[in-house]
Amino acid sequence: MISFERVRLFHKQMITDAYYCDGKQNSEYSFANLFMWGRQQVALVAGSICVFSHWSGRSVYLYPEGGDTKAALQALMDDALERGIPLRMHGLNQQEVAQLEEFFPGQFRFKPARDAFDYVYDIGRLADLKGKKLQQKRNHINRFLEAYPDWVSEPITPELLPECRQMVEDWYRHHEQLYGPGDFELEQHAIARCFDNYAAIGMDGLVVRAEPGDKIIALTMGNRTAPDTFDVNFEKAYGDIQGAYPLVNRTFARYLQAKYPELRYLNREDDMGLPGLRKAKESYHPDILAEKISAIRLDE
Repeated sequence: MISFERVRLFHKQMITDAYYCDGKQNSEYSFANLFMWGRQQVALVAGSICVFSHWSGRSVYLYPEGGDTKAALQALMDDALERGIPLRMHGLNQQEVAQLEEFFPGQFRFKPARDAFDYVYDIGRLADLKGKKLQQKRNHINRFLEAYPDWVSEPITPELLPECRQMVEDWYRHHEQLYGPGDFELEQHAIARCFDNYAAIGMDGLVVRAEPGDKIIALTMGNRTAPDTFDVNFEKAYGDIQGAYPLVNRTFARYLQAKYPELRYLNREDDMGLPGLRKAKESYHPDILAEKISAIRLDE
């Protein structure tokens, strides 16, 4: 049985070295997400990074990265057998599906996980919002600018973190008043771990205020997952303030574009199968819908 251990801060360099330059756009392949979300464990097997995750009563593995991939995959098969669980792998791309089929032909069943597809956008398009398709976004922003002509944005610094925590706590209360209770437990835990370890995990973000010195009305934060890609992990704005969401989205894209000129893409992650969230993310017309495929061993 593989000796997996909980993802810790000291794993950051090892995981980042394996994932950062690979060019994958799937948000799972990110130290920050592995550290913040759920009970995720890691091990180095045959020189490959192997991840074992536990979600909603189901255990899944990520596809091994680096090293001897075939040997690592065989080790995962043995590990699942010893644990008495089905061998499920999540987040595969088409190249990994082809490789897995080449290594172990006919042993796996594959299924696209549409609810987990990541929405990836050209950063310049989100920074400019040009064209008829995005006219409505510009209109919402214009309404915000009319209502709050003295608005300001600020990068998130260590000094701002307590205020950011307060805004997020207030957002959950505010959201529940408007839309009723929702299942935010995992997200709240992930955001708390983010705030607790903001600099250590390499986060970058900003806040928006209606005017200087006023309370935060929107915030967003994320991390670089590849030389040309930035992953937006969290974005919160008060839904009853027209234009707050598209404004913070555009402002962050412009901020990142200026800070990291080499960036080409913003990954705004998946929609979790939630109709409202899917509609919101589709409304920005993604340039890439990063496919994720699940694989399960047939004899399990």
